[in-house]
Amino acid sequence: MGISALTTPPRPDDAAESRIEFPDNRLLIDLCGEYDRNIALIEHHLGLHILRRGNQVVLVGEPDARARAGDVLRGLYARLEEGRPVDAGDLSAALRLQGPGIPEPGDQLEMFRGGAAEIRTRKRAVEPRTAAQRAYVEALFAHELAFGIGPAGTGKTYLAVAVAVTHFISGHVDRIILSRPAVEAGERLGFLPGDMKEKVDPYMQPLYDALNDFLPARQVQKLLEEKRIEIAPLAFMRGRTLSNAYVVLDEAQNATTMQMKMFLTRLGEGSRMVVTGDRTQIDLPRGVASGLVEAERLLGGVRGVSFTHFTAADVVRHPLVARIIAAYERNDAAPG
Repeated sequence: MGISALTTPPRPDDAAESRIEFPDNRLLIDLCGEYDRNIALIEHHLGLHILRRGNQVVLVGEPDARARAGDVLRGLYARLEEGRPVDAGDLSAALRLQGPGIPEPGDQLEMFRGGAAEIRTRKRAVEPRTAAQRAYVEALFAHELAFGIGPAGTGKTYLAVAVAVTHFISGHVDRIILSRPAVEAGERLGFLPGDMKEKVDPYMQPLYDALNDFLPARQVQKLLEEKRIEIAPLAFMRGRTLSNAYVVLDEAQNATTMQMKMFLTRLGEGSRMVVTGDRTQIDLPRGVASGLVEAERLLGGVRGVSFTHFTAADVVRHPLVARIIAAYERNDAAPG
């Protein structure tokens, strides 16, 4: 059963009101969230009032706000009907994806579309929440070399590792190799104690975090011991040919031009590569060119190579992160 909108001719006393009927009251409770917090968030974001009456939701406000809220509510309810959960991140992404204008009938937000873009791993299913994320995931499946370029928090590395795990558990590749340049973010940490692994692990921790989201911790440890998953600094890639592997280079803006060329030419038979980075967070010494910027310039028209660009609108961390990134982007774009 679907959702029915009650469309009665507007009268002066209810011209600013519209209603949506949801057939399953249990799903409606999940839609509203604990203590109606989802409803409160939509009200705050779109500037209208939402009232629940039985299995109906009454939207009170300007026509544009009501149309936007209706689109979000219908999309979230459709997710619940399909047995997919709705969390705070899903709702936040749905609200930020609401562009100007009233949605056309039948329009769906990107995050509500099912299909091949869903990534299933051992621990959880992952799906893109924005149009750019969906294009990126599709590129990861379709191309042997894919670049994801954009600000922090847009899911570049997270989605790349998820796709790598999917390829690994389905048998399309024999191993996963995750790498980063071991470059300090504007700080001089000096001598680090321990063996080589203990020295480089702090730089690699975000990659460990992503892996542990998709595979049981015990399995991750076993695969690391068997070298079927490798996490290593970029410098360790020299001289290797990476065959039958899914290879991810993270924080590629901190690779030099020579390091990037070295890495890209490691691609072997049956392998796939993903390169992620943020051109606004280059930590290389002054005067050293970023290999990511150079690769984008040189490889933009090369057949078989894809580039996906993200913006602050694709940030899926805390909503404040998107506003912070947008503020910095405005400052960078300002003259003088």
